[in-house]
Amino acid sequence: MSVERINPEELSPAKGFSHAVVASGSRLVFLAGQTALDGAGKVVGETLPRQFERALANLLAALAAAGGSPADLARVTVYAVDVADYRARAPELGLIWRRLAGRDYPAMAVVGTVRLWDEAALVEMDGLAVLP
Repeated sequence: MSVERINPEELSPAKGFSHAVVASGSRLVFLAGQTALDGAGKVVGETLPRQFERALANLLAALAAAGGSPADLARVTVYAVDVADYRARAPELGLIWRRLAGRDYPAMAVVGTVRLWDEAALVEMDGLAVLP
């Protein structure tokens, strides 16, 4: 598999994401939306950073079970119930991302939503990975 991250100079600097990702490989992995659910199906964490960390860990666990790694992520969509809080905590969330997933950023979007499936969930993320 090869992944090429493209960040054209004429676009604003890509910080914590890539503007485009060109991926070639033989296996696509579609990752379902993950929230901060623990193994018993209970949302854990009272704050956005704690829930973000658990949701990302869950997403990466699903990816690993499919045979992939964070570098294989081509696209991630984050759904947040409070985009202003997400923006305010972006530096902290970026540190969590880099600790768990590294610096090979996928193409990303953050979408504001009124609520998620689990009422206590503050954030959810889904993704697409390309494996060899």
